[in-house]
Amino acid sequence: MSRMLALACALAAFAAGSAFIPASAQPGATPPYGPPITLDDAKRAMAAAELEAAKNSWQVAITILDSGGNLVMFHKLDNTQLASIGASEGKANTALRFKRPSKALDDAIAAGGAGLRLLAVKDITPLEGGLPVVVDGKIIGSIGVSGALSSQDAQVAKAGADALGR
Repeated sequence: MSRMLALACALAAFAAGSAFIPASAQPGATPPYGPPITLDDAKRAMAAAELEAAKNSWQVAITILDSGGNLVMFHKLDNTQLASIGASEGKANTALRFKRPSKALDDAIAAGGAGLRLLAVKDITPLEGGLPVVVDGKIIGSIGVSGALSSQDAQVAKAGADALGR
């Protein structure tokens, strides 16, 4: 019974929280999941993300997941804080599961009100720096970055995701 109540609360939190996520990021506007990102594509995305981080001297951790939520690649640049390891994976997972940038959840929570219900959803990382990777109109994976300011993490993630733009 308590599991059913917890599930009902989580679903209600997601449904209510979605109302405070920008219309362009609403479920009807999100692409479907597609085939998993290939290792070659993940390598290209990782290289572009690492280049952006190195260019700006940002010490970050970068996680790439496939469309099923499985780890494909992870790199931690030298001297990156250890907390960034889990945070980068959490951002990638959040972006993948919600089919939108992790910043959308960050913004919904920051707006307060019903957006705070998202805090009841288990295992989310509502911090900027996670992006779905979309190729040919389908989500093939996600990238999460942590270690710098959130906006800088997002800049690194975008460089990685953009490397696969076709």
